[in-house]
Amino acid sequence: MRLASFNVENLFARPKAMDADAADAKTRRAVLTAHARVSTLLAQPSYQGHEQEILDNLEKLGLLRSDEGEFARLRKLRGALLKRPRSGDVQLVAKGRNDWVGFVELKTVAVDEVATENTARVFAELRAEVAVVVEADDRPGLHMFSQTLLPEVGAEAYEQVMVVEGNDERGIDVGVMVGDGYRLVQIRTHIFDRDDEGVIFSRDCCEYHLEAPSGARIVVLANHFKSKGYSEKGDPQGAKRRTRQATRVAEIYRGLLEEGFEHVCVAGDLNDSPASEALQPLLSVSGLVDASEHEHWDWNHRRGTYGSGNEDEKIDYLLLSPALRAKQTGGGVFRKGVWHGPRTKDPWDLFPTLTAEQHAASDHACLYADFTDL
Repeated sequence: MRLASFNVENLFARPKAMDADAADAKTRRAVLTAHARVSTLLAQPSYQGHEQEILDNLEKLGLLRSDEGEFARLRKLRGALLKRPRSGDVQLVAKGRNDWVGFVELKTVAVDEVATENTARVFAELRAEVAVVVEADDRPGLHMFSQTLLPEVGAEAYEQVMVVEGNDERGIDVGVMVGDGYRLVQIRTHIFDRDDEGVIFSRDCCEYHLEAPSGARIVVLANHFKSKGYSEKGDPQGAKRRTRQATRVAEIYRGLLEEGFEHVCVAGDLNDSPASEALQPLLSVSGLVDASEHEHWDWNHRRGTYGSGNEDEKIDYLLLSPALRAKQTGGGVFRKGVWHGPRTKDPWDLFPTLTAEQHAASDHACLYADFTDL
């Protein structure tokens, strides 16, 4: 069996603020930082002490005087957030989360058609029986991708495609595609899990329970942890959220072992490096091993998984239970869909169709691990 995990960064539409054709890197970073911060503040039960920061970030998004900005939109379903007089300063009238219903969303643009085709080529070349898909738009979109795009690049469509909608309103969910005799037999979502701080998962830690042709049960925990954010001043709030998420995934993993599930894989984008303190509650779990530690793992030029592939950019993972690790025969990092410039030292191979940055399948490389007797 081959098991893959790939953050596709949306298949058909992605935030305009992430589009290199829409703005320069400085503008994109400023918009994404402002959106992440104001979304966190607006979710708080009380806005006291944060009033000016909320207004400042809305202004950065072009939403202080209008609900429509170039890169973002203010959605108001009930109640009022702001008072916008014809003259004078805009005022924050909501006192906290319970005073209004709404959110700030990032506007989206269509993903470049060649980029989507290159995403399909990644899955076609690897042909994993089980593929975890991070940042899937939705189930209909992922199903359409499997049914139409994969055959166009010479691969068979997956027999089963599933996405459980998570907690992120942007439509970046964690799904799975399953084929070649493997079957999806059970799903458990954790979007409602809470601790003393509130809801734990930014997206989900979705349990996809699979049955192999041999009858063996495999449980894949598909994850997409809180992003690091885009600020150059650090990410203390994001790190705190990732710590909570890592702690809860470790609890879920231990619970599965206690239930008798031996073959368990924690997969996906954990948005932090192995050396980070935030991931230690998960990475330090006894017996849970990173698939990349296998002697036959192919790093493919770099020891990272995101962007330029530097070692501190290893943020995607396949973590294996002891029984699953015992059956691992190899694996690696597939980079053909990740763009690199002409000046990159020791460059990796690219698809012939990947001739410009906007044609990249993703900024993330795809991970895969191979197993025997499953």
